[in-house]
Amino acid sequence: MVEYRIDRRSGVATYVQIVQQTKQALRLGLLEPGDRLPTAREVVQATAINPNTVLKAYRELEREGLVEARRGLGTFVRKSLSTTPADSPLRAELDAWAVRAREAGLEREDVAALFTSVLDTHFAESKGDA
Repeated sequence: MVEYRIDRRSGVATYVQIVQQTKQALRLGLLEPGDRLPTAREVVQATAINPNTVLKAYRELEREGLVEARRGLGTFVRKSLSTTPADSPLRAELDAWAVRAREAGLEREDVAALFTSVLDTHFAESKGDA
């Protein structure tokens, strides 16, 4: 089951953080079709956010066809976004790179900026920039 972490200083709406974290879990294969998402009550207890915020995030995920609400049972994953398993050798390489970056004195924001720059270079065609 996914555990949501809310960063109140990020400037990103709380419901968007839940949507993004759910999609990340789907991409990494941590959530698979048939898995149940935490109930709104469970998320509220773990994060101290408004239940309506959780429901808004779940409705957005449902609108995108990723989950489905089953009355009285909860919200369940309908489809995966996973193309690379969480235990992929690529993840191990990226993990080692992140360790080296931290040892070199880079902060999280520095690593994010560097990684985003490299992604933009290699995936520019998917954004229509090529």
